[in-house]
Amino acid sequence: MSNDSIGVAVIGAGMAGKAHAAAYRQATATFGPGLPPVRLVSIADAYAPLAAEAARRFGFERHDTSWQAVAAADDIDVVSVVVANHLHREIVDALLAAGKHVLCEKPLAAGLDDAQAMVAAADAAAEKGIVARIGLTFLRSPGIAFLGELVASGRLGEFVNFDGEYWTDYACDPDSPISWRFKGGPGTGALADVGSHLSYIGELFGGRVRAVRGGTLHTAVPSRPKPLGQVIGHEGGAVSDEREAVENDDVAGFFVEYAAGGTGSLQVSRVAPGHPNTLKFEVFCTGGSASFDFRNPGQVRICLLDDTDPDLRGTRTVTLGPAHPYWKDGLAMDAPGVAVGQNDGFVFQARAFLEEVAGIPEDESLPRNADFADGLHNMQLLDAVAQSALAGGAQVLVP
Repeated sequence: MSNDSIGVAVIGAGMAGKAHAAAYRQATATFGPGLPPVRLVSIADAYAPLAAEAARRFGFERHDTSWQAVAAADDIDVVSVVVANHLHREIVDALLAAGKHVLCEKPLAAGLDDAQAMVAAADAAAEKGIVARIGLTFLRSPGIAFLGELVASGRLGEFVNFDGEYWTDYACDPDSPISWRFKGGPGTGALADVGSHLSYIGELFGGRVRAVRGGTLHTAVPSRPKPLGQVIGHEGGAVSDEREAVENDDVAGFFVEYAAGGTGSLQVSRVAPGHPNTLKFEVFCTGGSASFDFRNPGQVRICLLDDTDPDLRGTRTVTLGPAHPYWKDGLAMDAPGVAVGQNDGFVFQARAFLEEVAGIPEDESLPRNADFADGLHNMQLLDAVAQSALAGGAQVLVP
């Protein structure tokens, strides 16, 4: 590390890039001391005004307009890569070769070949002490983490079924501009964008997926207008009269079979009116069930069949607090019922990454972030869904 401190950069200044930048800014104030000094060095984006604005807003020393500048900078040790999926491999490979520790947004890459090559590059870098991780941010939600621990403990009995939905509405407007999010072929749309999240959450409870079936992909808006300016995140903007074809899916659904037993049903959408960010699921086990809705992230609902009083048997609401993951010392106000949301997950993720880079022992640190092999598996699962859809819903094994 540079001068016994950690220099941080973020490549990509869009919506998720800002979440990473804000997270690094807050990470040193989360869970108290323990990290070496963290320097917020650069935010890079090809669109200079956006990079400059983000650097000022989040207190970074400077901005750059190319990822190459970040890779070449001697004062940068840690880099978050938060750009279009098809750019991940080139950037991540170069950063690892330059000795930078990398936290890459999901999905790992645009295709399986690139993802496999990135796993190999990460393995080679690990031999030199370089850390490469992928952000599976929702695993840092206190409610989801708590339910994961509850199911793993056996308190609810054996796992039977996972039922999950992730509905968003960012693509509802048929005249919102075309962007990279709408390109790439079957399975690279809503399935890759939000289905990637829902699938790894399902595996938190059921374990690795063995096979998928019933894959369905649907494009509700077949074309979108070309933008007249920069498209940032999910924002709209001025558009032309010329339209381009949408190449991927607006809606996706599929069933899974978990290798350890049990099944799952998952559905995702980016064209669900009235649902800007609705992630919800229910886990069914032989001894009870548990459910979570991200619209109410400070609580979970639990049903236990072994309640001693049958008159009180039923579903109860549990308000989260210091007894649950990430709450104590992870929030500035860590009292029960204090609001927690998606942005906090990025803070916990950044803190865990910085702790690993700093060499803090695993038993004294937050749970480690997932590695690139986990990111590859997630992509293989989603690729199996796309194959199932193209085969009329046939069963497809996940490698």
